[in-house]
Amino acid sequence: MDHSTSDSQLNQSEVDFEIESNEVLEFIPKVGMTFNTFEDAAKFYKDYSKVVLHHSHPCCPDQAHMLKQHRELSMSVCRTIENNEEASIRPSKTFQSFVAAAGVHRKLNFIEKDVRNYITREVRNVSKQEDAKEFGKYLLRMKDDQSIKLAFWVDARSIAAYEYFGDVISFDTTYNTNRYNLVCGSFVRVNHHGQSTLPGCALMKNEDIESFKWLFQCWLRCMGENAPKGILTDQCASMQRAIETCMPTTIHRWCIWHIMKKIPSTLNSYKGHTKIEQEMSQVVWNSHTKESFDRNWDDFLLKYGLVDNKWLSDLYEDRHIWVPIYLDHHFWIGMRSIQRSESMHSFFNKFITRNSPLIQFVKQYDNCLGSREQTKRELDAVDFHTVIPCATKSSIEAQFQHVYTHQKFRKVQA
Repeated sequence: MDHSTSDSQLNQSEVDFEIESNEVLEFIPKVGMTFNTFEDAAKFYKDYSKVVLHHSHPCCPDQAHMLKQHRELSMSVCRTIENNEEASIRPSKTFQSFVAAAGVHRKLNFIEKDVRNYITREVRNVSKQEDAKEFGKYLLRMKDDQSIKLAFWVDARSIAAYEYFGDVISFDTTYNTNRYNLVCGSFVRVNHHGQSTLPGCALMKNEDIESFKWLFQCWLRCMGENAPKGILTDQCASMQRAIETCMPTTIHRWCIWHIMKKIPSTLNSYKGHTKIEQEMSQVVWNSHTKESFDRNWDDFLLKYGLVDNKWLSDLYEDRHIWVPIYLDHHFWIGMRSIQRSESMHSFFNKFITRNSPLIQFVKQYDNCLGSREQTKRELDAVDFHTVIPCATKSSIEAQFQHVYTHQKFRKVQA
């Protein structure tokens, strides 16, 4: 070990300690002190309030900046924290960005805990009433206690695109999104690249017929009263009644994936329920005419003693709304389930958390739309500047190549 280097480091530490000690002494008030201005006196008082003169133990100079009275978040730091929180950047990442900008931790006059406390205290700590008031720009209906009952919004981009991509819509309310236990109802459609996009969103306290009717009426008004040709939803009687009232010409389809998923839990009390599930699936998917479905369904019920099962009886009564043979002759863009809605929920989770205030929810919803719009523009640019070669000399394939986006043309070639 180089003793001269070690001695030099020790001497430097002593100098640093002496300098910091002198800096502390400068803030100790003395009899007869005068100040040039009132502002100078106020500054001295503020600086003195941050100095701790009496300790029950020695204070290490290297750790003095860690004391609470020495830590402070500047206005610019607070603004950065707020922006990063809105962009769903984790507090630890935000703090590390400050460290990277400063060069070392020691040059910061705050610690990571201060960043987290600021987010909890100032950014997320919005009362239910304050949040509803701020969110009011987007609201059309509130409860008597000024909390949210039902809210709906749609942006201009979605309204403009609906004219081109509004044939089939998926609507789902299975996403419980926030600390107020409001259900998020999302309208989802498919664009020319096969992308799922959001032509509208709602927050709902109740999932009753009147709430759905109000929502669908608002949405149709935004879309120029042009109802979609088809709409896919979960199996919900209230939603079904509202759609029948508000969109009488729209073909309503239940998500078959959700229905088939319920079979094990609904029929598991029957002996041989695994075989029941398999045979029901065969009847649903392999009946090629309506008549053959009716016949196969009756045989299935008799074979397993399910004639009196209410769940299956109700499903049969509503067969026109979920069985493929009753619906597949209509245009559905390849959709038979609301899984596109659920994939959008997964995408949306990148932008919000369950603790997000309502106003932040809306801002992040807009960020989500912006992200999807940017992806669409990038795909449009690729389509414009590149060409996928034809696999054959067919004139029909050449026509598809000219008209379709790359995403859709690849499906034609597959």
